[in-house]
Amino acid sequence: MTLNTSMTAKNLFVELLVEELPPKSLKRLGNSFAELLADGLKAQDLIAKDSVITTFASPRRLAVHITHVALQAADKSVSQKLMPVRVGLDSDGKATPPLLKKLASLGADASVVSTLKQAKDGKADVLFMDSIVKGTELVDGLQKALDETINKLPIPKVMTYQLADGWQSVNFVRPAHGLVALHGTEIISVNVLGLIAGRETQGHRFEASVNPIQLKDADSYVQQLMSEGAVIAGFDARRDEIQQQLTVAAKKENLTLIDDDALLDEVTALVEHPNVLVGTFESEFLGVPQECLILTMKANQKYFPLLDAQGKLSNKFLLVSNIRPADTRFVVGGNERVVRSRLADAKFFYDQDRKKTLDSRLPGLDKVVYHNKLGTQGERIQRVCTIAKAIGLQLGGETLASDAFEAARLAKADLLTEMVGEFPELQGVMGHYYALHDGCSESIAHAIEDHYKPRFSGDALPRNQVGICVALADKLETLTGMFGIKQIPTGDKDPFALRRHALGVIRMLIEKELPLSLDVLLQQAKEAFDNKLTKSSETTDTVDVPSPMHFIYDRLAGSLREQGYEVQEIEAVLSYFPKKLLEIPRRLEAVRTFSELTEAASLAAANKRVHNILEKGMKGKTSFDRNLIGTEQLDIALLKEPAEVTLYETLSDVKSKADAAFESGHYNESLQALAALKNPVDMFFDNVMVFTDDDTLRTNRLCLLQLMHQTMNRIADLSKLAT
Repeated sequence: MTLNTSMTAKNLFVELLVEELPPKSLKRLGNSFAELLADGLKAQDLIAKDSVITTFASPRRLAVHITHVALQAADKSVSQKLMPVRVGLDSDGKATPPLLKKLASLGADASVVSTLKQAKDGKADVLFMDSIVKGTELVDGLQKALDETINKLPIPKVMTYQLADGWQSVNFVRPAHGLVALHGTEIISVNVLGLIAGRETQGHRFEASVNPIQLKDADSYVQQLMSEGAVIAGFDARRDEIQQQLTVAAKKENLTLIDDDALLDEVTALVEHPNVLVGTFESEFLGVPQECLILTMKANQKYFPLLDAQGKLSNKFLLVSNIRPADTRFVVGGNERVVRSRLADAKFFYDQDRKKTLDSRLPGLDKVVYHNKLGTQGERIQRVCTIAKAIGLQLGGETLASDAFEAARLAKADLLTEMVGEFPELQGVMGHYYALHDGCSESIAHAIEDHYKPRFSGDALPRNQVGICVALADKLETLTGMFGIKQIPTGDKDPFALRRHALGVIRMLIEKELPLSLDVLLQQAKEAFDNKLTKSSETTDTVDVPSPMHFIYDRLAGSLREQGYEVQEIEAVLSYFPKKLLEIPRRLEAVRTFSELTEAASLAAANKRVHNILEKGMKGKTSFDRNLIGTEQLDIALLKEPAEVTLYETLSDVKSKADAAFESGHYNESLQALAALKNPVDMFFDNVMVFTDDDTLRTNRLCLLQLMHQTMNRIADLSKLAT
């Protein structure tokens, strides 16, 4: 794009001054405001290719600075399609009334007829008119871009408020009070949300040395807002300042700051001129589990807890003030009084909860509805206990099964405690503390906390086998139940977190290398529901619902793509739905190694050809059926052609080696053994007709190909590697 050289490009600055914006949305709103406005100007050719876009966002403002913005876009030539030649021109080549009318609508007349061009458009000859379109002026382009930006901003919840005239109402995230639009030193006369652009903005509510601030030009914003308004305009600059102050303050106290990017972002969105201070609370509160205290301080007060050298919570915390008084005692004291009250509540909940055992709370779960089609939490616990016990028997026998059953029985009891009622994020965590208080073993207490894991991407897995059993059981019960009543994820909506549950099952089976078959696990989960799912489905509308198994494999495929595996490799390994997921990484490694062989491409192509021949010869039987039938019918005596004899002899030797390597888990060796088949396979297809007129020979050759297909595809469907 070339800017209008008759006009010097200058920098543009736009700011929308508003009341305090939602802190959790500020960063996204700021980025969107800048990107949408820049995109709107770019679409009108007002921004140069090398323009730099800088975003500003504070609790009370959204702003953007853009370099090299033209006062007017360059004029450009356009070719306007008019109408078919046969409609626009008569037999003498003169303009017809329809053409003259069309030209008039475009501001032209008959004088331009001789300049019209004719060109093919599909099968017809069409008239085109070349013209010069005047470039958009910045005032018009910015107005259009602003209007579009306001309409497209990702506002979580819109407010309706009256303008100053008391008559008109507008919708925006928060009431807007000021608009700045400067091109160099000049004001661009645009308006939005009832505001007319100027050069006046506001600084800090309490600490600005000048208010209002008269911006000199588009480039003075950051400096003036800081020096005159006591505001750090940029979100990232303010975040860096807070992080630096936090680090210095923690180091001065010889304590460690807890990293929390989400909290840091939220606090950055709450202050304009950050000032980090140190607060303290009474040591007696440290008797409460530190997870409770940390969550109380972070969630309710936006404080930053500090840990000692042993990783234990200290009785000091950091707060980020939005003012910088000479005497900070009143600010610190006020915050300490507030946090003391919050911590006292947490201590009260903790003390009250320990007066009742987890076991005594279980009857209460029979009164808590889990889902109207799946019963109460009490019924759900019984199902999870059954599944966890079955998994425990497979992984470790009676002892593990017994511990898994007990942990599953108590896993949801803390849902009825005061602490979890106040802080749902602590479910499981509080169950762990209360279980230890009740005299449960450490392994069961850990399992109660860990059965929710992994809670998010990258989260740790349960730390012991008991926790693995209960976590698997909990997630399998949820997946089976929700799919059984057709409550499946749609689009971005996943209210029961089924995608997360599926990935949790996948991670545990693979990363913990559990020798469990997915189909067996899902069958055990289904049996735990007795007939509840059947009865529920009878009252549900007919919906095409995938099975939990297919859903899990679909999640697995997506996870493997994110890990960097090629689509062909993933499809090859997952085509036959290997039931033991712990084998999948080794199968993928074997397929990748096989792909590097010089014979790989030829064998993959041959495999695909065999697949297609068998599909035709077996009259549509699935690949699963083909793995079970056909090869026992192979009659060696009917192998007459030298090429088919050679293929059989080589195949027999290869099969022996490949099968032995497969059974011992050496998947690389198993696939590499297939390389010896390349030449015999090529010779077979060059010299042998499979679909001969002789029914007996045709069937026998299909059986030979079936034997080869089975031998080559035990680890993966190699036909998926064919290009």
